[in-house]
Formats: sequence, structure tokens, C-alpha cells
Amino acid sequence: MTSNQYDIVIFGATSFVGQILTGYMMQQYGVDGDIKWAIAGRSEQKINELKDKFQAQAINHILADAGDESQLENMVKQARVLVSTVGPYALYGEPLVKVCVNSGTDYCDLTGEIQWYKRMVDRYEATAKKTGARIVHCSGFDSLPSDLGVWFTQNKAQQAFGQMCQQVKLRVAKIKGGASGGTVASMVNIAKEAAKDPALRKELQNPYSVCPSDHGFKTRQDNINGAVFDEDFNAWVGPFVMAAVNTRVVHRSNALLNNAYGDDFKYDEGMLMGKDKKGKGRARNMAWGLTAFMILAAIKPTRWVLEKFILPKPGQGPSADEQLNGMFDMRFVGKTSDGKTIKTRVTGDRDPGYGSTAKMLGQAAVCLSKIEKEEKDGGFWTPASIYGDDLVDRLIQHSGLTFEVLGD
Repeated sequence: MTSNQYDIVIFGATSFVGQILTGYMMQQYGVDGDIKWAIAGRSEQKINELKDKFQAQAINHILADAGDESQLENMVKQARVLVSTVGPYALYGEPLVKVCVNSGTDYCDLTGEIQWYKRMVDRYEATAKKTGARIVHCSGFDSLPSDLGVWFTQNKAQQAFGQMCQQVKLRVAKIKGGASGGTVASMVNIAKEAAKDPALRKELQNPYSVCPSDHGFKTRQDNINGAVFDEDFNAWVGPFVMAAVNTRVVHRSNALLNNAYGDDFKYDEGMLMGKDKKGKGRARNMAWGLTAFMILAAIKPTRWVLEKFILPKPGQGPSADEQLNGMFDMRFVGKTSDGKTIKTRVTGDRDPGYGSTAKMLGQAAVCLSKIEKEEKDGGFWTPASIYGDDLVDRLIQHSGLTFEVLGD
């Protein structure tokens, strides 16, 4: 096989989200389309079963184990872009990032593990800048709608007001979808790591934790961890489980875009719970529930009970019908320093973590494969800073997302 035989290789194609992604790529690009792609995994039997599932016997495949660097090197040398769905990334993801960085191969994934993101940047960004590898974490539901939603809002504010917004808020208006075992395993692993490492607990409190070291941001950021009444939305707001990831990606985007949103930019995320006392109660219950889960997941005996009897196992997730009937609706309010306001919305037409994520990740990989090395240097990029409007357009055209400016 020749070098870069494929535009895209999907590693972990037999995982829960990998299977959805494979089906989406078959639907969009087939076997002999404009995008040359292949699938990869460690089990030939499971790969063949996947091919049978989608009647995709003609799709080429590569055998590689996440822990075998020689197999990963063989896989990576055949790809322009490597897409990984193999998580939890903190347990299994580093060898592939290392190989991609060393070989100068572009890479994207759907991780929501911000502590691992930070670790990869610290260990490999200097090398990626030398080899030309573009590494783009968080290219699924974490954190495309948030990061590109802010990008879209800021661009529309610039067009309307001649300036960016000093503050942007994201509020999840509606969300419908199930959790998979892989996502739950990632959350449990974060709690487990944090329980053992005081430095990590401190790092997880830093809103700028994945920003470049010279970012210079000092503005205190709001963190919704209880019930808060939001005047801009006239509703009670509770915590959003992915805010800890998304907010940090957005701040890194600001830094990589040369502080385009401003040195004093503020951003926070939450979930709309209603206007009345019931809404306040729902917001409190959400906060208590998330806190209780993280505490129970951090303690070894209760973590065992959760994993053994309550939580979904890796490989499990929402059914095809649940994915099809899922959706998300995210509202943004941006305010300029002189008080001008803009409202926008980002929506998706499938289960956010899986049905929509697969379509988002697929188009992110295609978008990355079309960015020439001369256009963007090597390094650890964010969705907004490397994909920008090109991916916004792709998500609208091919992934069932909408981006729109709202009236009053």
C-alpha cells in the first residue's frame, strides 16, 4: 500500500459510535466516492460483522490494536486523517495521538475528557508543531455545537454591530438522547483520576486549563453548579454536564484566534429548567444529581456498585429509534461591551451524543482532510480555530444541524 492511500481512516469502527459513523460514511460517500476511506480495529471478526451489517464488504480495513504502536504506525502511514472513537481516551488514546504527532498525520476524535486533552497538549504540542500534525480533539457533541455556536454568534455580532461580544451564554433549551457505556466510562474515569490527584482537582477548576500558557486571560468566569435565575432567558438554569469541557474549548479557541473575542471575554453554559418554582426545583435536582454521581464514582466501593448494577456497559447505548428520535436545541445570547445583544440557536436532528455526533465527527474529518498543510500549521487546534465556517456549512448541508440568528 502506498502512503496516504486513504483520506480518512476510522479507528474503532466496531465501537458503538464507530458503527454509527461507518454507516453514515457509507450513506454519504459509499465505496467509490470522492472521499477515500477505510475502517480499522483490532478484531477482524467484528470488522467483518460490521461490513455485513452495512453491506460494505468492499470497504478496505486495517487491523490495529490501540496498545500496539507498530500496528498503529502501519495504520497511520496509510491515512491523511485518522479519526478515533476508541475511549475512554485517558485509558486507550495516547499511543495513537503519539504516533500521529510523530508522523505528521492529522487526527480528530470525540473526546470529552478535558484532563486527557490537557495532558496531550502538554506532552505533544511542541512536536506536532514541528511535524505538521494537526490534532483536533472534541469534534463531536463535545464540543462542536458550543465552539462553533460561539464562533457563529461572534461573526454575526461583528457583521451586525462592528464588534465582537464581550460575553456569550449558552443555554440548553431542549435535549433528548441516551447515554452510552463509553461516555459513562469516561465520566467515571475522570472522577476516579480526580479522587487520587489533588493537582488534577485544582486543574479541573481552571476555566483556562487548555489555553496556551501565554494566553493572559484573567477574567473570572461564571460556573453554574446550582440553581440560578437567568434574567436574559427569564428562567431557572441548572448545570450542564458538558460545560466543564465545552467552556474550556471555547476559551482555547479565543486564544488560538489571537484573542478575537477579547481579553476579557466571558462564557458559561447551563440548562434551562423553567420559569416557576418547579423549574427552580429541577435545577437544584440536576445540580445535586451530578454532584452525587461524581462523589459515588470517585469512591471505590460505590463505583463498583454503579459499574456492576446500574450504569450501561461499554458497547451499550441508545437504540436506533432513540437515536433517530433524539435532538438538541441550544440557545446563545451574546452581549457587546456597549450593551448590544444578539441571539442565536444551534439545533441537531438526532440523539446528540451518538446519532448527531457521528455525523458531526464524519464531516469534521472530511473538513480536516481538505485543509492543506500550508493553510494551517501543526499543533493542537480547536473546532472553531481550524474548521470555522467551512464546517458550519458542512454541518448544515450534511449533518442535520441548523445555525440561525433569532429575532427578539
